[in-house]
Amino acid sequence: MESILVLTHVDENGAALTKASLETVTAGLELAARLSAALTIGIIGAEPSFAADVLASSGARLLAVSGEALAQPRYASDEAACEALCRAAQATIVLAPATSRFARVAAGVAHRLSGFIDTHITSIGGADSIEATRWFYRQRVEAVVSRDARPWFLLLDAGTHAAFAGLAASAKLEEIAVELPPLRTTVSGIRAPMQDAQTIRPDARLLFVTGAGWTKKQPDGQIHVPEAGELILGFLRLTGASLGSSKSLVDQGGEGQPVLPFLTHMNQIGQTGATPRHAKGLSTCCHGEEPHVVGWRFIGDRRAISLDPNCGWTRGKADVVYVADAFAVMAKVNALLGTASAA
Repeated sequence: MESILVLTHVDENGAALTKASLETVTAGLELAARLSAALTIGIIGAEPSFAADVLASSGARLLAVSGEALAQPRYASDEAACEALCRAAQATIVLAPATSRFARVAAGVAHRLSGFIDTHITSIGGADSIEATRWFYRQRVEAVVSRDARPWFLLLDAGTHAAFAGLAASAKLEEIAVELPPLRTTVSGIRAPMQDAQTIRPDARLLFVTGAGWTKKQPDGQIHVPEAGELILGFLRLTGASLGSSKSLVDQGGEGQPVLPFLTHMNQIGQTGATPRHAKGLSTCCHGEEPHVVGWRFIGDRRAISLDPNCGWTRGKADVVYVADAFAVMAKVNALLGTASAA
């Protein structure tokens, strides 16, 4: 019989589990119920007792590796903690969120336990056996993977499951002792951009995507890049949306053309960029070319603003298309949002 372990870790504040961890808990509960298997949840953090209380209603065995050395991500300490949890749970299937913290150590832990690992898992199915689904080639090819070898580590992409939301209660938490190796890395602090300077927000409900039309000549024959930047950043500040871009727009910087200074290739959505999973998406000044639309595969509600009534978005690639001037539309939207926030 399978023994399932879900690895989780606390967020940057150290008081709660990350959203990706809670999504993986949901995947673990569903898999354990389908296989009638034992479920264990392992928590890593400096003081995980508060985070464990959220999982009290899950009915799973709760393990934890704690200590000040685990307050911040670090390869040596995280790898040792994950290995200790896997051994304590005697896990044959290990589920973990594909966060930066676990993505960097999961393969090393699998190697230490003579196991196998598959990443970018989007769903777990199968009746008599476990079948893990993932995408290849920029989300164009879907594969179903099954393995007989154990332990089998599966890293789940964020946004593929609902976050666990059980009733909080006093949880029975088993502390697992672990001997950490000599730590040569010291975390002295975190340097992060100001909130209004951060444009990539994976947990935002709305994805706002810009196209090259923002930097082209407008009806008056002039280019209005500064005004475009103000409209876009203003919308992000008012809504908390995440910012994406077409490849053609982020490439313009290397071609000597006018660019939006806050855009980088990290914002790129599409076949050669990211494939986010926001609940809603709004594309502006983009024609909806196939390589760009590939990145919208997992967006729930897709809308677009374009002056071209024959663009790709109007040919079945968006749920709603507004044939209008994005400058005028976004100026009006920002004005309405500003009024609403001031009320």
